[in-house]
Amino acid sequence: MKKLRISFDSIKEKKTFYLHLIYSIIDGIILGVLALNEFVLIKGLKGSPYQIAFLFQFMVIVLLASVPLNELLKRTVRKRKMLRYVAILTRAPLLLLLFFPKSITGQTEQIWYQFIFLGIFLIYYSANPLIFPTINGFLKTNYKHENFSKLYGYATTANKIVMLIATFLFGILLDKQANAYTYVYPFLALLGILSIFILTQINYSPPVSQNKKRSIRETLKDIRANMLHIIKTNKPFRDFEIGFMFYGFAWLVTIAVIALFLENHLKLSYSGIAFYKNFYTTVSIILMPFFGRLLGKVNPRKFGIIAFTFMLVYILFMGLTEYFPNYTEVFGIKIYYTLLISFLSYGIFGAMMGILWYIGSAYFAKDEDAAEYQSIHLSMTGFRGVFAPIVGIFFYKIIDYSGVFALGVLSLAIGIIFLICSIKKHK
Repeated sequence: MKKLRISFDSIKEKKTFYLHLIYSIIDGIILGVLALNEFVLIKGLKGSPYQIAFLFQFMVIVLLASVPLNELLKRTVRKRKMLRYVAILTRAPLLLLLFFPKSITGQTEQIWYQFIFLGIFLIYYSANPLIFPTINGFLKTNYKHENFSKLYGYATTANKIVMLIATFLFGILLDKQANAYTYVYPFLALLGILSIFILTQINYSPPVSQNKKRSIRETLKDIRANMLHIIKTNKPFRDFEIGFMFYGFAWLVTIAVIALFLENHLKLSYSGIAFYKNFYTTVSIILMPFFGRLLGKVNPRKFGIIAFTFMLVYILFMGLTEYFPNYTEVFGIKIYYTLLISFLSYGIFGAMMGILWYIGSAYFAKDEDAAEYQSIHLSMTGFRGVFAPIVGIFFYKIIDYSGVFALGVLSLAIGIIFLICSIKKHK
């Protein structure tokens, strides 16, 4: 068996990679547990369809604050210290899960714990607009351009492997002990704080914003003008973001409905859900290094077209499971044939999107502008998050699962066609 050898151009790049790798491994544990988060809300706390939509909405709506928070980060001299405070303030509320009861009885009690649960994760996800652009800045200034996607791909692969194991073990634990989240989630609070402290060990000394003498309002006005300038003048980037809007709408409009479909229609256990999540994660792990290298050689818009196509197949076959519900049961897990095809496609999509979403925007920017481009990208994500998950549940109430899945497929098809036209028009 051939040994994996990673070559570095400098000691700084090597140190950055290992710190990034450790952060990715810890983050993989957290993401692996939280991969079952919506099902904890559905099964454990008996959350309603709209509450499930709110949970997904919180993940992306906080990204609307990306631009003002990015400016705040620029103005902050002690950026590492600031991120550490953010980690403590946004991860510590998970400790409140220690006080949740082993079983919830009574509608009134149930509603209170549902709202507390949602509030905890709104606070948790509010750190993302600061953390995501910072990661981009840390890596972009420490990795050589030619090694950027490759090293990012290796770290993300490790993240996916750990995530797979964590999801599998947490799924088994929840099937045996439904209230396990009341002590596992508080443990995630400690891991979340630790991961950010490790990330901030990476050497990163960007220039402090020269706008400190100006008010935030004036600066944000200039930033808005600059964002519009970027979108108007950098047409390939603009088209990339428009294509992402159609993909993002499809993903967010179906995400809560898919969770309800797996739970209420297919009646999957925690272990069953973990199986399918691990299946597509395994596919992503295998393909991630390949796509990490490929992104450096392929137009990100073309990369997006391929990724969106696999997402389309995922939603299509998810919907077909309702009409072809044939399955085999193995160790108590229902293996639906069409669902296997669906999650196989989702795994290929995940391998591509795991890289494209985080660093795709950086390929349209100069090194010093990477964080700003990513902030625009995240803001667009937050914008569609304001309405898409709720729209999905609204249509689910009217046209059921199939109608929402058809809406997602249509949106992706439009996004794919748009990017194809963009590549032909703007080389």
